[in-house]
Amino acid sequence: MKIYTTDDLPKNKIIDFFKLHWGSSEMVISSGVYDCSKLDGFAVVNGEDEIIGLITYIMKDNECEIISLDSIEEGKGIGTSLVQEVEKLALKEKCKLLKLVTTNDNLQALKFYQKRGFILSRIFLNAVEKARKIKPEIPLMGNDGIPIRDEIELIKILN
Repeated sequence: MKIYTTDDLPKNKIIDFFKLHWGSSEMVISSGVYDCSKLDGFAVVNGEDEIIGLITYIMKDNECEIISLDSIEEGKGIGTSLVQEVEKLALKEKCKLLKLVTTNDNLQALKFYQKRGFILSRIFLNAVEKARKIKPEIPLMGNDGIPIRDEIELIKILN
């Protein structure tokens, strides 16, 4: 599995990836509004030159925040490899904390990150209602028919 920085990939390929999987490259979460196609990140590309995994992040004040993570081929270690790549960089940059936000319906993400050493840190009640004012296409219902309402912050303390 070869991991590339997003700077190594054509910008239009990254934008197309976000449009296909998220509707746009804009991510609205409690920590801010981000154009994921402009963020630093890492990607895994398959033999057909298609992105099959992509992670974006920001670094600020000795903290690294994962803004997005997508793995198209689950169960192959793509997501884990991308998170590990960001964690290695965060340690190199002397970050003390790795964090992310996901929604209350995303049980798969909650399970994924906790298995990799992240812990639940905060809940932002009704945060998605505020996000919909900026990005109205955020659905009301999420995975498994769970209403999308709250954001959950997960953290991992880095040594």
